[in-house]
Amino acid sequence: MPDETGAPAPPPLPPPPPPPLPAGSNRSVMLVHSYLGILALIPLLTEKSDREVQWHARHGLVLLVGYMILTVGLFLVSLVVGFLGMLQVPLWIGYVVLIVLGITNALNGKRFLIPGVSELADRI
Repeated sequence: MPDETGAPAPPPLPPPPPPPLPAGSNRSVMLVHSYLGILALIPLLTEKSDREVQWHARHGLVLLVGYMILTVGLFLVSLVVGFLGMLQVPLWIGYVVLIVLGITNALNGKRFLIPGVSELADRI
């Protein structure tokens, strides 16, 4: 919009950038590690004071153990009934989807609750 002199108004300033994390803050990295398989042990063992990181690390480990149990069980069953081995791919895709949802929710400050898995993670 032009001002009283007829000159166009300057464009609005962009919003300020978010404040930087304090030095040594690695919470986001730890939340991501919580869902990357065995790497979930890193935040579980190092971030004892952060209850949220601890919850996500336990959740990620329970997901990993559940996935491994299902994979081994499906492999053993597929030795008898061969065509069931094809279910490994959908199982893996489902596991990856759960990991991505877990990481996304963790980074947004939310918890991704999975019936059965989340209850078990809470008890550990």
